[in-house]
Amino acid sequence: MEETMQYYVAPLEGITGYIFRSAHHKYFPGADKYFIPFIEPKPNSKKIFSARELNDILPEHNRGMRTVPQILTNKWEDFVWTAKHLQEYGYDEVNINLGCPSKTVVSKKRGAGFLADPEGVDDFLAHIFDALDMKISVKTRLGREDPVEFRWLLEIYNKYPLAELIIHPRTQKEFYGFTPHYEMFAEALEETSLPVCYNGDVNTKEDCREIEKRFPQITGVMMGRGILRNPGLIGEIRGEEKADIRRLRSFHDELYAAYQQEMPGDTQVLFKMKELWTYLRHSFS
Repeated sequence: MEETMQYYVAPLEGITGYIFRSAHHKYFPGADKYFIPFIEPKPNSKKIFSARELNDILPEHNRGMRTVPQILTNKWEDFVWTAKHLQEYGYDEVNINLGCPSKTVVSKKRGAGFLADPEGVDDFLAHIFDALDMKISVKTRLGREDPVEFRWLLEIYNKYPLAELIIHPRTQKEFYGFTPHYEMFAEALEETSLPVCYNGDVNTKEDCREIEKRFPQITGVMMGRGILRNPGLIGEIRGEEKADIRRLRSFHDELYAAYQQEMPGDTQVLFKMKELWTYLRHSFS
């Protein structure tokens, strides 16, 4: 395993907010980057960021960790507007969400839905790289319906100095089902000089090792639900022992206490914790 390999925590809407990230970083340090769940630009609103978004990006809520805000939009003007405000909070990198497969997002031609318009994506990238002086990375799927769409999308990505290209090798239509298209991912690696990060179905140390062995050219691996199932996953990949029940319990209890302070009423807290328990129960079994 290369020492230069980077390990990231994926942005999961409603789950990996600042409370989760802070507790995770405290009890399971080791992630090279945490990607902040997507921000939706609001140029016509009195508030630049919603309360949730502001809490997520505040420097005091992200101490000691490298965080990258993700922006969800198909309008370059809105992306630039939001990115410049993020710069005011000290951020030097932003991520473009071209991977969210949610039907609600896709119906608005955002996230993975934007991939159906390659010319629009090209124009979008051209404008934001011309307007911004900061690192810009992309989190993408292979296309809307067919993985071969990525051949044309990659030609577009290759035109720009992306800080990183994070690829989830499924189409939007496939959501999180079906087997990832490893052959298309391998083809992409041969056709780009951009730093490439793999994302998708990395739930165990063995999964990660297999990906690194199969694709030695990658510079990083992003994990989402695998981290929720096993918060100590990155540590295990780096050679640490599996987290014991005491550390898992301390992590869990700190999350619970923090959500109690932030949320009004036990019902909301229990709904939030129930979502986490769906994944975290695997670590206690």
